Amino acid sequence: MAWRRLAFACLFTLCWTLSSAYITYIEVRYPLEGERSPPGAPWPQPQVCEQTDELLTLDPAKPLFVSELQSCDIVEEAIKRYTDLIFIDKGGKVEPDQPRVSNVLITIKSNDCEKYPHPAMDESYTLEVNAKTSQLTAETVWGFLRGIETFSQLVFFPDEVNKYYLLNETSIEDWPRFKYRGIMLDTARHYEPMSILKKNLDAMSYNKFNVFHWHIVDDQSFPYESIVYSELSAKGAYSPKHVYTQKNVAAIIEYARLRGIRVIPEFDTPGHTISWGKSHLELLTPCYGDGVNPGTANYTAHAAYEMLNPMLDSTYDFLEKLFGEVVEKFPDEYMHLGMDEAYPYCWQSNPNISEFMEKEGIDDYGKLQEYYTTRVLAIMKKLNSKYIIWQDPIDDGVEASPDTVVEVWRNFTDVPAVAARGYEMILSSCWYLNYISYGQDWKTYYECDPHSWNGTEEQLELMIGGEACMWHEYVDGTNLLPRLWPRASAVAERLWSAKEVNNTDDAMYRLDEHRCRMLRRGIPAEPILNGFCGDYEEGWEEDTDQCSLSGISLYGNTDINKRRIVIATVLFVYIVQIFM
Repeated sequence: MAWRRLAFACLFTLCWTLSSAYITYIEVRYPLEGERSPPGAPWPQPQVCEQTDELLTLDPAKPLFVSELQSCDIVEEAIKRYTDLIFIDKGGKVEPDQPRVSNVLITIKSNDCEKYPHPAMDESYTLEVNAKTSQLTAETVWGFLRGIETFSQLVFFPDEVNKYYLLNETSIEDWPRFKYRGIMLDTARHYEPMSILKKNLDAMSYNKFNVFHWHIVDDQSFPYESIVYSELSAKGAYSPKHVYTQKNVAAIIEYARLRGIRVIPEFDTPGHTISWGKSHLELLTPCYGDGVNPGTANYTAHAAYEMLNPMLDSTYDFLEKLFGEVVEKFPDEYMHLGMDEAYPYCWQSNPNISEFMEKEGIDDYGKLQEYYTTRVLAIMKKLNSKYIIWQDPIDDGVEASPDTVVEVWRNFTDVPAVAARGYEMILSSCWYLNYISYGQDWKTYYECDPHSWNGTEEQLELMIGGEACMWHEYVDGTNLLPRLWPRASAVAERLWSAKEVNNTDDAMYRLDEHRCRMLRRGIPAEPILNGFCGDYEEGWEEDTDQCSLSGISLYGNTDINKRRIVIATVLFVYIVQIFM
């Protein structure tokens, strides 16, 4: 009966094809390169992953995870969350003829339920999945979070007929390549609702990102509700509804904490501060656009008021009070101070600034920026806070404090110059995801490696990671998530997986599977190529009319599904005839 077994295997394979992620060519004369990944292929790819052909099953009716560490909210919430994600289809069931994973024992060696994620957190873990003993072991709760995400990705349905929860016998040893793996969102140009921010944090956790860089205010609006200066948002936000209250901020920090994600706020100065002036005009520099009168514009060089006024002590008093509040409300060790695009044209037009520079012995505007930067960094040291800045002051020759972290955003070729000055770096220049193009631009992001430059081993170690940036000039709650995902997933694997994991042709299939996985989890991730996500597509309702053939269930009685069924029938009959 070999032919029957083979026919069943072919039908099984066909069912899997119809029920899983599947991408296909742009045109038939250009077949896809690379090797298709099996179901349950994790993203980002673990450092060491060994799997056998032995299939195991899970029973959704029985508790899956058992933790040795008790009374830890991070662990308890994650177990609830991932139990729901793994058994996301309530029609799924245990495969009676396969060995069952009775439970996964969670061991956290430190036996410590750390409160907040931090720059030095250990995210490594090991995962052993077999019929005898399955165990997830990590040094910290942060490694546990990364490991349980990987476990959840190993689980798959072989077909939509019986919906058995299956996974392969697996052994994984994993750790991140870079410690800083971030996503930057700009909520000043377009306000993002809380539900979107939280959903994005979910997506970040599915991709093992660990930093939410929150560019929360800018020229266009000031949506952060300050306690000490409530008028900043009262007059600077788009409207009273477009404000992140203290309760909102705390909720985002808590939501991120439970997913092992740091929240680093950015209050960009001395530029990008027009919204500050709506309630505190005295903070901004009066520009002399007509050469005579203060507060006059010279478009397009400068507006009537721009840039924080660097010569007034009251400017720094204001910043110390505001930043003191921010440092208190955001528990991370770091705050992003911006300092990019500090165009000097308004300063140049102001005779009082010129007089101040002469008095202080400041002979150019780069040195004026250095004066401002030095005073602001002194404030941060006084507040016992660490800081990140964009690369602009360093490019202008500013001598920042040696412990400054510099974000390289202009050009990748700027990295060696920053490294030569001994600063730790974050790379974002090749990952500005707000720029869009037709086609598979994720490959460009995937191929950008933070270590692809000629530096000494010591200099390469200064690169602590990178982040994908999404500026919001043309982005709001309607398109943030599909524009960001799964393109940001390419950045996630580059920052987590080994440098040698760099084959875009092979990665394409795993990324497509991961995209469909995110789609099922409620993230409206856009497609990367032609194809479909098995029996699930965004917008399909559970009660949609179904058509079936030999138990194969497909939603939607469309022409393309009819063609698939015809092809399936012909293929099956053909195989049977051959082996009869």
